[in-house]
Amino acid sequence: MKCYADDNDNIRFFRPDMNMKRMNSSMRRLFLPEFDEDAYLECIKELCRVDKDWIPRGEGYSMYIRPTGIATHPYLGVGAAHKAKIYAILSPVGPYYPEGFAPVKLLAGDQYVRAWPGGTGNAKVGGNYGPTILPQMEAAKQGFSQVLWLFGEDHQVTEVGTMNLFLLWEKPDGGKPELVTAPLSRGDILPGVTRDSVLELAREWGDYEVNERNVTMAEVVDAVESGRIIEAFGCGTAAVLSPIEQVRYNGQDLNFPLAKGTSGELCARLWDEITGIQYGKIEHPWSIKID
Repeated sequence: MKCYADDNDNIRFFRPDMNMKRMNSSMRRLFLPEFDEDAYLECIKELCRVDKDWIPRGEGYSMYIRPTGIATHPYLGVGAAHKAKIYAILSPVGPYYPEGFAPVKLLAGDQYVRAWPGGTGNAKVGGNYGPTILPQMEAAKQGFSQVLWLFGEDHQVTEVGTMNLFLLWEKPDGGKPELVTAPLSRGDILPGVTRDSVLELAREWGDYEVNERNVTMAEVVDAVESGRIIEAFGCGTAAVLSPIEQVRYNGQDLNFPLAKGTSGELCARLWDEITGIQYGKIEHPWSIKID
């Protein structure tokens, strides 16, 4: 999660209750003890009050907060921990895109799998991320920014790098354009706070048919080749929104439109709305001001 300094030098959090719920869910998945979400959030608020001068000012700047839980059980072995500790790591961060949006190119393949049903893909645990570094480095050597993670023999689209993925396209049978992302029901997708925010805003605006369902690469290829694709983007805490301009799949480069030059129109609109809420420029219940 992050905290932000608004134009009046107030500290603001963005949907911190969701971060606390997800951390407790992750603790349960590792059989670590749950904590009082309200009490822990108050501790984090006080920490940010104490370290307020470390929060960088200006658009795109924030304090990155990593609530953390670890076992402190004083014995070696594979079993339930009887002692645990929760704490928070703070780090000032600057704009993810110092010169504006930077659309990314992705490498899609099935050699590596990020997560699977019954695993820990829906929890925020370190074991999800360490194994992704090798594939990421291999993709980087080929000139790609991130890996587009696929699952199953039919190459279902799951996540992009460490972000949730959204696709916007015209449906084959007409009607409203469809905004689609992978569902949480299978347990291999992280319930991102930004993901949920995108879904809620898009449903509120009513311009699109918004669905959480499985999508295969065959559908993506067909949408690109038939000219139905409108845009694609990833979303997460660090980047907020990350436009996608290309995916390489089975040796074929699939190109995505960038109607605004460096992003699609929906991606740009979501960026303005979500960052406006985060910095308190748009009044919204998701922005929590810390007194």
